[in-house]
Amino acid sequence: MIRAENIFKSFEDQEVLKGITTQFYPGKTNLIIGRSGAGKTVLLKLLVGLLSPTTGKVFYDDIDFFGLNKRQKRTIRMEVGMLFQASALFDSMTVEENIRFPLDMFTNMTRKEKLDRVNYCLERVNLHEVNDRYPSEVSGGMQKRVGIARAIVLKPKYLFCDEPNSGLDPKTAILIDELIRSITIENNMTTVVNTHDMNSVMGIGDNIILLYNGEIAWRGNRDEVMESNNEVLQNFIFASPFLQQLRDLALEK
Repeated sequence: MIRAENIFKSFEDQEVLKGITTQFYPGKTNLIIGRSGAGKTVLLKLLVGLLSPTTGKVFYDDIDFFGLNKRQKRTIRMEVGMLFQASALFDSMTVEENIRFPLDMFTNMTRKEKLDRVNYCLERVNLHEVNDRYPSEVSGGMQKRVGIARAIVLKPKYLFCDEPNSGLDPKTAILIDELIRSITIENNMTTVVNTHDMNSVMGIGDNIILLYNGEIAWRGNRDEVMESNNEVLQNFIFASPFLQQLRDLALEK
């Protein structure tokens, strides 16, 4: 579990986060949603430790992350997997080398042990015979799956995903969502996803917080979205006439 406690974050005189208190649960896909500028990316970076809060605390299983020294933080970070918005694969490395990179950096495994782990992760994300290809030689959806394989290669307890469906077609985006959710449940990971994709919200939103002007405007799950009368949520989710019609139909049943 990850817990944010009364998080404030300012950049010079601009207050971006205003007292965020929430929890992200293991074995669930925890979504942070909201319009551009709502504070989603800043909150995600704070949770990962790439930014420090102006005030407030972030706990990893009751351990105060920002109260740790550099060595102790490194121990926590070894339990963290990260899927970046643009996959962030190394162009000069093969798929196999990209996935093996964290193992080279943080473990003393033998070369065979590393290869076995890489191949297991590739199999888990349904990729076959791509070890020797370079990122430019595979599709965008396959690059995302390589990114997921690299993110889980160290068997993390915590997985962070920044806009995992960015740039993907709807069908591929749904496949990535389902993959993230199944891996989360399978490994009982605490997964936090920063997204504005409504397919993700309705498909894998086990635990959702909606940010608005740096504050939590709504919280719930995908089953509660359609029935909520929260004005901020309605304006965010039902912006299109088509989605508004779907909501009206659901309320009539």
